[in-house]
Amino acid sequence: MTTTEINPFPMESTTLPRVRMFGIDIDLVNMDDAIQQVVTWLNEPHDVCRFVVTPNVDHAVMVQEHEGLRRVYDDAHLVLADGLPIILASRLLKKGLPQRVAGSELVPLLMERMPRERKLRVYLLGAGPGVAERAAAKIAEQWPGVQVVGTYSPPLGFEKDSEEEARILQKLREAEPELLVVGLGAPKQELWVHKHFHDIPAKVALCVGATIDFIAGEKQQAPVWMRRTGLEWFHRMMSEPRRLAKRYAKDAWIFPRLVWREWRGWAR
Repeated sequence: MTTTEINPFPMESTTLPRVRMFGIDIDLVNMDDAIQQVVTWLNEPHDVCRFVVTPNVDHAVMVQEHEGLRRVYDDAHLVLADGLPIILASRLLKKGLPQRVAGSELVPLLMERMPRERKLRVYLLGAGPGVAERAAAKIAEQWPGVQVVGTYSPPLGFEKDSEEEARILQKLREAEPELLVVGLGAPKQELWVHKHFHDIPAKVALCVGATIDFIAGEKQQAPVWMRRTGLEWFHRMMSEPRRLAKRYAKDAWIFPRLVWREWRGWAR
C-alpha cells in the first residue's frame, strides 16, 4: 500500500494481527494500515463507537499498576504503538512492530487523505478553552474534505460529574460526528472513552493526547528528526518541565526493567 492509495469507500473491516508486550496487545500495523482501518470503519454501519488508543512508554508503565487502563487496552479496537522505545523494544523481543504510529501524526494524515467531496464530520473534544476552536479554523483552511461539526473543552473534574458527562454525550448526539478526536490527556481520555463507547454517537474515537493543541498551534510539536530518533520526549519535557520531568524520570527508571522482564520471559 502506498501513501496515496487510500480507498475512501472500503466495504468491510479487517482483523489485524497483534503482539503482546508489557501486558498490552498492540496491532502489527504501519501508518498506512492504521489510516486504512480507520477509513474502513468510517464508511461502515456501526452499533458502537470503535476506539483507538496509542500506547507509549508512559502508558506501558501505567498499565502495570492501573487495572482500569488494562481493561481499556483489552477492549480497544485498534492499539497503535506511539513511541520509538516501544518499537525498539519490539525488535529486541522479536515482536516486529513495523513502525511508530503516533496519534499526533495519524490525525492530520487521515484528514489530508479525505477526498474533498467526503466532508468527514469531526468533533474535537478536549484541550483548553478556545484551543479546539482555533484547531477547527486550521482544519477548515487545510483540509477541505473535513468538516468540524463541534468543539468542547470540558471543565476540570468532568469525569467525576455525571451531569457533565451526560452533557458531553448530548452535545455529541446533537452534532452527529463520524469521527471523535479526544484530547483529554492520558489516562483520562482512554478511561472516559472506554466508559462511554457504547453511547458515543460517532463511528470512531481517537484518543490522541495533545493533537488538538498541535493542530491549533497552542503547543509546538517536536521537529521531525527528534520524532524519528526517539527524542520527542526531550522536546516535550523542555516545553513543560514542571508537568513532565517527574513523569519521564519515573518512566526512564521503570521501562528498562519492563523490557528486561519481557526479554527474560521471551529468552526462556
